[in-house]
Amino acid sequence: MDYTDYLVELRRELDEFGALLDGDLSAPVEHCGNWKLADLVAHMGAGNLWVVTAVREGRGDNYRESDAPGDPDGLRSWYADSADDLVAALSVDPATAAWTIAPPHTVGFWRRRRTQETLVHRWDAANALGLQQPLNAELAADGVAEVFDTMADRMVARGAATPPVRALRLTATDSARSWTYGPGEPVAEVAGTAEDLLLMLWGRKPRESDALAWTGDRAAGLAVLAGPLVP
Repeated sequence: MDYTDYLVELRRELDEFGALLDGDLSAPVEHCGNWKLADLVAHMGAGNLWVVTAVREGRGDNYRESDAPGDPDGLRSWYADSADDLVAALSVDPATAAWTIAPPHTVGFWRRRRTQETLVHRWDAANALGLQQPLNAELAADGVAEVFDTMADRMVARGAATPPVRALRLTATDSARSWTYGPGEPVAEVAGTAEDLLLMLWGRKPRESDALAWTGDRAAGLAVLAGPLVP
């Protein structure tokens, strides 16, 4: 995907997340601790505005989820405004310098990161409401790549994880893409759709889900994923 595609996909994912907010905002969000859907909306809106500041002011110290309105109508409107502000802030040359959480320190980084953040949390919101909304296979595959080229390295750099001592290969059965994480020859392989792989890496599906096919030394492969790979 190129940077233009990210902006298009980001707008679509933001809107699809917003469309779910007509549902029950008190619904529990299964994979986000004790959050209700309203808490997830607050997280998303605050994250959008955080990135606006990162791009326009070159700093990342204004992340405050408590600023979200408490009433449902106000929360929905606030989220929609934050989504518009985010897209506007990112509608500049993707090479423009910006504060980021990892290289590259550009607007392009945030186009990708917020697209992937919104993709996973849109799934969370739909799941909370008992809905099934499939993820775009190409976008999900890029999300798998982002885990290994950005998020896992960040977890290691922050001291939250240790680098793997063996390698695992992951193969997306619906896009003919594969990734190897760790040093040396892979000790195992796990295959599934890009969506299933992405949701597994972000803790939304079990690593031994029936949707995933393991070959080789599964125990060693699972150890490679122990990480944690993502926050």
